[in-house]
Amino acid sequence: MASKTIEIDHGRPTEMAFRSLIRTLGLLKRVMEPHFARFGISGSQWGVLRTLHRAEEEGLGELRLTDLGDRLLIRPASVSGAVDRLQRLGLLARVASTTDQRAKNVSLTSAGRELVWRVLETHAGKIEAVLEGLNEAEQQELHRLLERLGSHLEMMADGRISAGAA
Repeated sequence: MASKTIEIDHGRPTEMAFRSLIRTLGLLKRVMEPHFARFGISGSQWGVLRTLHRAEEEGLGELRLTDLGDRLLIRPASVSGAVDRLQRLGLLARVASTTDQRAKNVSLTSAGRELVWRVLETHAGKIEAVLEGLNEAEQQELHRLLERLGSHLEMMADGRISAGAA
């Protein structure tokens, strides 16, 4: 049986843009993980804590695990693993829902809330340092393009548009 060769044109704008995006995401993780490690957490754990903090700011004292996963765009199993680790660290609490015994709700503990505030004290400065390679207009353009790409990917993920030829 003959093997099939796939030709990839690495000079195509789509291929170049995709590779740059993947490389940039990897570098962003490499820069941000040590920042979060100073506080004894990972970047993904920060995502959970910050999402629960934002929910509190919206007036929600707790979130169902499924709602947390939806906000983070991650699978339920990944949410449960992150929640387990944060619960062991005493940063959040998990309780059965009062309206649905099958559902679990999570909320920040006072220690979790305190940690969020400690991270936030330096977080804005870290974000500014990350993006200082772009001027303000370029940052606005990056935001616009990422929002547009994000909307497109959301429609693909929801099946509202096809993913193209397979």
